[in-house]
Amino acid sequence: MSWLIPLLWSLSLGLWGLSRQGSVWRDEAATWQVATRSTAEIWHMLGNVDVVHGGYYLLMHALFECFGAGTTTLRLPSVLATGVAAACVGRIGERLAGTWVGLAGGMAFVLLPAVQFHLQEGRPYALVAAGAAMATLLLVTVLQQGGQAVYWAAYGVAVTTSGLLNWLSLMMLPAHLATLLWVRADHGVWKRWTAVSSAAVLCVLPLILFSRGQSGQVSWIPPLTWHMLIGPTVLLLIGGTGALLDRPRGAGRPSVAAVGLPLLMIPQLGLIGLSLVQPLYLERYVLFSQLGLALLIGSLVGSATRAVRPRSPKTARWVLPTVVVLATVGLLPQLLAKRSPASRIDDVRAVAADVQQWKETGNAVLFIPSARRDTQSVTPKDFSGLRDIALAQSPEASGTLKGLEADPGRIRAAMLAQQRILLVTDAPAIPVNTERDETKMSVLKQYFSIVAVKRTHGRQLVVYERIEPAQ
Repeated sequence: MSWLIPLLWSLSLGLWGLSRQGSVWRDEAATWQVATRSTAEIWHMLGNVDVVHGGYYLLMHALFECFGAGTTTLRLPSVLATGVAAACVGRIGERLAGTWVGLAGGMAFVLLPAVQFHLQEGRPYALVAAGAAMATLLLVTVLQQGGQAVYWAAYGVAVTTSGLLNWLSLMMLPAHLATLLWVRADHGVWKRWTAVSSAAVLCVLPLILFSRGQSGQVSWIPPLTWHMLIGPTVLLLIGGTGALLDRPRGAGRPSVAAVGLPLLMIPQLGLIGLSLVQPLYLERYVLFSQLGLALLIGSLVGSATRAVRPRSPKTARWVLPTVVVLATVGLLPQLLAKRSPASRIDDVRAVAADVQQWKETGNAVLFIPSARRDTQSVTPKDFSGLRDIALAQSPEASGTLKGLEADPGRIRAAMLAQQRILLVTDAPAIPVNTERDETKMSVLKQYFSIVAVKRTHGRQLVVYERIEPAQ
């Protein structure tokens, strides 16, 4: 029950509002457009961009081929993966401290705000968390039951798979190292763990080295600031409290604190340390550290249950249900918000519907910045009859996410030959950061007038018509 109830709880929350009213935001649009390409086109793209997500894209390509492109196919893998992670947390908590800790930890994991965001996200981070959860459960298993070869093999597969989905997940290994030091694992465990973890790192190393050549993709991440550390600090304080209240175990026996605190603390601090060298701090990169936080929250609830039990055994049974109900009610506004299109920075498909409404056959279309071409890639039917006059090479042919645009002079000439242009861009302000985009806006302002503006969820469609020359 300690794993089944968190699993069902996770699936129920994950399936609730899964489509987000049919919206898809820019990060998910990247998954969508790559998954709809052929395998050869995906491999071509990975040589240029996003190789770090290559394994995930190939998985999603297979799912899109089998079940068709749609928001359910896009997000259901994350729902299932979160359910697996919650079940693993429940099982770990039960093995370390009893049923109540396991149930509380598994159910708490799904309610954590960061987990709620990625529970219904068409990106790989929930899958990484599931891999880390399975690896941690296997580590606890070998510490408690002995190092059977099949458990170590499965551990290696879980770590490697997580690393191939996002190599920053390898920070679970120093967390597991800290656990082994904490419990004073015997020589046999050390020997097997070192061999298996080294093999996993070697399997992921080519991806790490190759992805370094594409580090420009994360150049947009802002430098670390003090206010960005508030969230991690709060998490560490909550986790530290849970660790302090955890009951100590005998020598060589793992505890919730020994497993959960390193899993929470080391990835968070590790990513902060890396961000001092190169800005990388995004919560989603270490989403799997929330597994440790959930275990420690389970320890807090378990401590409360133990404190109540001597005075009122019947009341003690209601501690966890009461906590879950109060937490769910308190978080309900967030739960509802995360299931609405407004929960993300933009909506690719909403502006595509606006294009469908305002386009006329033979019109031209422009994108500022060129990355907003993802709207056309995700919903090509809505752009049928329009000519992408700035595009020199399609995203598929160029092996990129946004395609290659012509030089500014060619774009200017193509625009001056048009009578009506539809511009897809960000809202409320149009970002102009390149020479090509400056050319687009300069020509539009000088030779065209705005006849319609439609803004929807972080994007806008601006319709321009050519100004008739003065007689």
